[in-house]
Amino acid sequence: MVILHLEDSALDHQLVCRALQKTGLQFSIRRVETLIEFLRAASETRFDLILADYRLSGFTALDAWAALPKIGERPPFILLSGTIGEAAAVAAIHMGISDYVHKDDLDGLERVVLRSLEVHRARADKERADQELAASEKRLAEFAGYLQAAIERERAAIAREIHDDIGGSLAAVKLDLGWISRHGASTETQTHIDAATEMLLHAIGASQRIMMNLRPAILDQGLFAAVQWLAESFERRTGIKTVLRTNSISLSAPKPILLTAYRTAQEALTNVSKYANCTVVHIELSNAEAVLTLEVTDNGKGITALDMNKPKAFGLRGLQERAKTVGGWLDVSTIPAKGTSIILSIPLPAVGEDAPVDHFND
Repeated sequence: MVILHLEDSALDHQLVCRALQKTGLQFSIRRVETLIEFLRAASETRFDLILADYRLSGFTALDAWAALPKIGERPPFILLSGTIGEAAAVAAIHMGISDYVHKDDLDGLERVVLRSLEVHRARADKERADQELAASEKRLAEFAGYLQAAIERERAAIAREIHDDIGGSLAAVKLDLGWISRHGASTETQTHIDAATEMLLHAIGASQRIMMNLRPAILDQGLFAAVQWLAESFERRTGIKTVLRTNSISLSAPKPILLTAYRTAQEALTNVSKYANCTVVHIELSNAEAVLTLEVTDNGKGITALDMNKPKAFGLRGLQERAKTVGGWLDVSTIPAKGTSIILSIPLPAVGEDAPVDHFND
């Protein structure tokens, strides 16, 4: 153990050395007297422990503590003094000083040193764990963003295949059925043609709906138009009254933000249809105060804390992580038997600012 001793009395320094020798600790110690010497020594050598007299010539140990670099790990700092009062010593500890020992009680030095070193190690371990946790959370957030980007790319690829292959084939079949119908088919054949045409139109509509869900090309017409299409489709499919309001029909934002808002509305409406058991849904869109806000509110049964914390409840968690990828956040407010509100908020970049990177290019 390497110790730095800030002490202007050679005699007191010898007494401290003897007290340390009695403890059986293996140590080397360096004494300095002035603040300049103290700071130079602290910058040149990594000390495991600092012992300091409280009152020195022209400065105090608190001045020395405050002058230590704030960046990096500062070693345990113990006051050794015969002049400081207990109240002042406690105040010094609140400033970050590890502990204090009265010079008349050097027999207690071993206990204080060992305790200070143990506390310092525990604090350092916690800081390292916090840093590792923060780094891990950052990596997870980056991975979540990558997964979302990969999913969107895959959706776009599937939508293109449906459009180019299945959509083209269905359109060709529709033309052939029309040709057959126009060229003297019998009554019985016409009946089958009409039935096949009806099924074909249903298949075309289903493929268009699937393509729209996979790749919302309607976003090119703006967020309001896209959410309006979602709301109308949801109302037709479920029979639940859906009301959409906005402060601006021409809401504009970078594509990643628009896509995040669209997917949030889509997932929120999906959850409503599955779990809410409600009779009405309100959707609010706003860009007030340079923040894009999407709120989806229902009057259903609400979400219990148990449901929200289920190990496999990834829907809302996925939306929260997705919001983070564009600098936003997601809030969920719920009241049992009265309903749930899902609120997405995303600060909009000012004119001239760099927009979020578009991870979802088609």
